[in-house]
Amino acid sequence: MERRKSWLTEFIAVIVIVLLLRAFVVQAYNIPSGSMKPTLLVGDFILVNKLVYRFSEPQRGDIVVFKWPVNPNIDFIKRIIGLPGDVIEVKDYQVYVNGKPLPLKLIGEQYEEGNKKLIYEETLPNGVKHKIALYVDPVIPRRDVPPTVVPPNNYFVMGDNRDNSEDSRYWGFVPMENIVGKAFVIYFSGDIPPLESADVSILTGFKQLFLALLHPRWERIGKPIIW
Repeated sequence: MERRKSWLTEFIAVIVIVLLLRAFVVQAYNIPSGSMKPTLLVGDFILVNKLVYRFSEPQRGDIVVFKWPVNPNIDFIKRIIGLPGDVIEVKDYQVYVNGKPLPLKLIGEQYEEGNKKLIYEETLPNGVKHKIALYVDPVIPRRDVPPTVVPPNNYFVMGDNRDNSEDSRYWGFVPMENIVGKAFVIYFSGDIPPLESADVSILTGFKQLFLALLHPRWERIGKPIIW
């Protein structure tokens, strides 16, 4: 009887600790779409640091999970391009920050469903370098943004898969209070089909993880998400 009580106490303690960690420190998410290719792939399962922005401000280049301003019940993941006070402009594929174009260096090409994509290395004003993808023949017309000032306590975010990302070009800025945390590691990855944003839930998350376990991508497991 005493052993059973001890086991129950330990089990409850573990559950409480996990819930506290999930609420305040770290949380797991899975990538349901290809908007962050080539950095993050459909089927990447990531950990997000929910504590970091209690002690520091979001920085250019951070990959953040946030509550979508259009529907806060849906979580999005994008990269921060513009900080409060920045002037952001987008012309065709070129992004300008405070009047200066972000340097692009062509580093390769890929084919996706017969459509050619060019892979560039983009350099942000703080020196952060990351990869972006651009279709040679975009299926959806690119959305330009006239010179626009990022409001206080807001951020301009974009997906690395520039021609397949619903981001600040389409629905505006992300308020600081919507940001959940910063992605920092891929803890598991598997080859699985994409989901629509509205399909993401606890049940679909478990289903995606099960499918990923059947088709693991070992080379991505444990990969840090550092630009």
